[in-house]
Amino acid sequence: MSWALHKFGEDYDAWPKGPDGEPEEPVFLVNCSQLDMQADMTRNMLQAYGIPSFPRYPGDGAFGKVVIGMSGSGVDIFVPKSCLEEAQELLKGEPENDGLQEGV
Repeated sequence: MSWALHKFGEDYDAWPKGPDGEPEEPVFLVNCSQLDMQADMTRNMLQAYGIPSFPRYPGDGAFGKVVIGMSGSGVDIFVPKSCLEEAQELLKGEPENDGLQEGV
């Protein structure tokens, strides 16, 4: 699946490389809807935390993306294998208590 990374510019450059210089194995993170921009927001959040990702459109999703501008099958988001646990924690959405909200 790493062959798909070359199409994603900055994400390819940020993608971790192995000792042989080849991109690290991508792993499935989540399937998101395109109706509410969930896929774009998820990828932007990952990018903000330094986790590269790339989308794949399952089934006939790529065709739907071209014809109607979105995939009816949603978007599968993949991340580097070494970033999977961190990405899963981010998706849980449990904020850390950093003390900034105390006394408010």
